[in-house]
Amino acid sequence: MTISVGDKVPDVTLVKATADGPQQVQAGEYFAGKKVALFSVPGAFTPTCSAKHLPGFVDKAGDLKAKGIDEIVGTAVNDAFVMEAWNKSGGSDDITMLADGNADFVEALGLTMDGSGYGMGKRGQRFSMVINDGVVEQLNIEAPGDFKVSSAEYMLGQL
Repeated sequence: MTISVGDKVPDVTLVKATADGPQQVQAGEYFAGKKVALFSVPGAFTPTCSAKHLPGFVDKAGDLKAKGIDEIVGTAVNDAFVMEAWNKSGGSDDITMLADGNADFVEALGLTMDGSGYGMGKRGQRFSMVINDGVVEQLNIEAPGDFKVSSAEYMLGQL
């Protein structure tokens, strides 16, 4: 079953890269008490993700924060080292990367996809959501191959 607007974010473990190495974080605690713009991509460094998705959130970070977003989070089914390298390569300090290396988060959300045809295995679909104090306020799931409703620009229109 896919998560819906009004549902609590599942309390699974994600991993954040820190100066002291990878740090596990519990989603329930991490998303509590703040308003988060979260975007998920099938993979760090993949073409659309690197050329459009991440840059859009970098470019619109100030606008999102001006509309009440406390934190912008990017996630993918990659490890924390890859997510950190991707943020250093094309992201910014305005973006927090949370690795979903085992796909636990996207599985719990009901938003997995099969990337086996591309040698990627199980991945997360392309989507975005606004999470307010751990509850999904907006949910934008892309159709396969599309990049429209999960963009930073689209999210700005919802806030």
